[in-house]
Amino acid sequence: MHKIRTMRVAPQQEQRWAAKDDDRTTRFSRLLRRTRIDELPQFWNVLRGEMSLVGPRPEQPKIVEQLERDIPYFGYRHLVKPGITGWAQIHQGYAASVDESAIKLAYDLYYVGRMSVLLDVDIMLRTAFVMLARIGSR
Repeated sequence: MHKIRTMRVAPQQEQRWAAKDDDRTTRFSRLLRRTRIDELPQFWNVLRGEMSLVGPRPEQPKIVEQLERDIPYFGYRHLVKPGITGWAQIHQGYAASVDESAIKLAYDLYYVGRMSVLLDVDIMLRTAFVMLARIGSR
């Protein structure tokens, strides 16, 4: 997945969720994250067919391993291509723990079970509102 790096590189074994005032970010990178500019390169992944506009957000591999161990059915979210935005993002936002990820998974599975063009349009319109209102970024 292509993305503008907004955090200092951590060793693979130290991958962790981002916190609100994470010490791995700078003021400039927080601006990029807050305005979601760091997500723009992912459109390249969409053009290449590796991602969709709408679908469950991809997670870091180490975090996926942990969540697949800790949350039943977590792997079901991988039945569809990952997306730039999704049902979970507009309802749950950022998840920074296993418990929050379990809630987010419920939204992802709702989407997987009810995928449609109409639902995708609804999600994209809601995403535009969230972006303009600057809700939920870290």
